[in-house]
Amino acid sequence: MRVKKEVVVGLIVIALIVSLVAGFVGYTRNKQRDTLAGQIAALSPGNGPPETIQGLRTAIKAYEAKIAMHVKDVAQTGVYWKILAYRLQDKGLHGEALEALERAIDYNPVDAALHYMVGVSAGIVAKSSLNFEGSSGNLSRDNYYTLAENGYLRAISLDERYVKPMYGLGVLYTFELGRPREAIPYLIRSLAISPDADTMFVLARSYYMIESYREAVAVYERIIDFTKDTEKINEAQMNRQRVLDIIYG
Repeated sequence: MRVKKEVVVGLIVIALIVSLVAGFVGYTRNKQRDTLAGQIAALSPGNGPPETIQGLRTAIKAYEAKIAMHVKDVAQTGVYWKILAYRLQDKGLHGEALEALERAIDYNPVDAALHYMVGVSAGIVAKSSLNFEGSSGNLSRDNYYTLAENGYLRAISLDERYVKPMYGLGVLYTFELGRPREAIPYLIRSLAISPDADTMFVLARSYYMIESYREAVAVYERIIDFTKDTEKINEAQMNRQRVLDIIYG
């Protein structure tokens, strides 16, 4: 008998738990429905809930249209910030351009062009910071160089065939940060996608800086064969000869 009583008590406890869970789930669903109904009602004439199926469909359509309009407005705001950043860059106002780019990226964080633009403006601001003395100036310069590097890297991660940030990163590593070895893979990758004499010059300089002289000579010869620009041909010939003088004394 005692065992039967325990079984009965156990069943009663289980039934109570099931009832409580069902009640909680029902309460949550009802609360969600009430929220949606309230949103629909706010769009209805007189803030009253639609009484017909067609009325409900009309209210839902209006609500969806309101959401679509909001999304469109947000996207357009991001475009305006991007245009502003372009115009500020054109005027050489790179500090202000960075502020506009930060806002634009808030609206569209996966736009590779925005991150490339960050790299350009941050690199230019960093170079201007060289005119300041003291620890605060140096700290500002280093921060901007880091921002430029991160901007280029992020742009490349978003678009693996985007050659502009590859070139920008090559210039940054070679001429600004003194890290030419890190520049080489990006410059080679850029040239594989889109051959360009300016990129070749930076690559040749990177090889020269790490004392890979024969590779530098090969790149200068490639420039001579590639470009039809007389000035660039003459520059490549002179640079090649300087490197050959180092190799052969």
